[in-house]
Amino acid sequence: MMLEIGSMWMMVIFVAIAGSLLVLRSILKNVNWWLYESNLGAKQYSLPPGDMGWPFIGNMWSFLRAFKSKDPDSFISSFVTRYGRSGMYKALMFGNPSIIVTTPETCRRVLTDDDRFTTGWPRSTIELIGKRSFISISYEEHKRLRRLTSSSINGMEALSLYLAYIEKTVKISLEKWTTMGQIELLTEIRKLTFKIIMHIFLSSESEPVMEALEREYTALNYGVRAMRINIPGFAYHKALKARKNLVAIFQSIVDERRNIRKGYLPRKAKDMMDSLIDVEDDDGRKLSDEDIIDVMLMYLNAGHESSGHITMWAIYYLQKHPEYFHKAKVEQEEIIKKRPPTQKGLTLKEIREMDFLYKVIDETMRVVTFSLVVFREAKCDVNINGYTIPKGWKALAWFRSVHLDPEIYPNPKEFNPYRWNKEHKAGEFLPFGAGSRLCPGNDLAKMEIAVFLHHFLLTYRFEQHSYNCPVRYLPHTRPIDNCLGRIKKCSTTST
Repeated sequence: MMLEIGSMWMMVIFVAIAGSLLVLRSILKNVNWWLYESNLGAKQYSLPPGDMGWPFIGNMWSFLRAFKSKDPDSFISSFVTRYGRSGMYKALMFGNPSIIVTTPETCRRVLTDDDRFTTGWPRSTIELIGKRSFISISYEEHKRLRRLTSSSINGMEALSLYLAYIEKTVKISLEKWTTMGQIELLTEIRKLTFKIIMHIFLSSESEPVMEALEREYTALNYGVRAMRINIPGFAYHKALKARKNLVAIFQSIVDERRNIRKGYLPRKAKDMMDSLIDVEDDDGRKLSDEDIIDVMLMYLNAGHESSGHITMWAIYYLQKHPEYFHKAKVEQEEIIKKRPPTQKGLTLKEIREMDFLYKVIDETMRVVTFSLVVFREAKCDVNINGYTIPKGWKALAWFRSVHLDPEIYPNPKEFNPYRWNKEHKAGEFLPFGAGSRLCPGNDLAKMEIAVFLHHFLLTYRFEQHSYNCPVRYLPHTRPIDNCLGRIKKCSTTST
């Protein structure tokens, strides 16, 4: 009897607590709306529909919950279900009142209108990547730094300088992997792409140094999409420590290079670090140590993460679809057949002839969407499609929604390179962003991927341990086993 009475009271207490929490949540959400809408002043705004979530936390719990589930797209679909396909939704993301934009037109407008939008990355991201990196500096400063640095990694002359090294490194790595038994393909490809970018930027191939840097970058990336909680055990705290270690390493390299210059001035820069130290703008200004370190940290991170992940996923999809694998392999064999007998290695002309392979790469970038969102901030009140993005609010260009929109790409989660047989409108494909802040290393990244796939298709195949391995979506989409399997040699002739 006493047990039944105790259980009844427990039930009553539970219901009371649950009810109180619901009431409290409703009150807090109203407070949340008051805090942000009252800050808009007396002006009358037509804000998009949406939900600001809890105070301070906002919509981050639902974002993280969705992206740690099997259905990351449930985050945006919940807005669509509740508010319709407006293409713009208000939310509280990464501690800031934000407007999420999900259509090609709105994304392109936000990314290309430098008069009304500036960079708007979260404070946590800026603290990790650097205050002097491209993601946080002003438009004028970005334009100056980009002009001073991007020529080393873009353009035909620069790419031709790196092609032979990239091809040699790819061939050595593939051959090595065949002797290693079971490997984590993503891990090994990331090491490969990091070695390439280290050579371009630092002329370094020291295995211990590269492994140490790559480990720090892994910790750094886990914190970029995490909540800004600087407490031991949390991803952001670990990422801050990783950044501190990376800055110390780069500072020692800068100091060493500057000491060398006290004795003599090199006739020609041998890598990106030398270029950054020596370069001057039209007014004779040189880059500070902070400029150099943040630019290096940013470039080295972006220069290996995206190409490493996309290469792994391209192999995954090619192996999963034998018909595409066969067609891509035949194309590579035709390139070899047309080659003069005296030629050694790939040329840029041959890479430009890889029509179907580049469709495979584009389709991989679309399906995976390595960078799911880019952040901007409104410099003034901006009206788009009848809605207002108030001054100071963040505008989140949600690339994943664009790339997986069934109205643009029928059966969007189906891997189909043939969908690139037709041209797409501006804004419908944004793997590297758009506008003045378009990723400066996009040509280099795609060339790396193409060179790797060329040699893989001709001579190798990958036996994946499990095609049904669960996938993680943060900080980037990848199998939780990092694509475990074996690289094996196969016939060099397609049948």
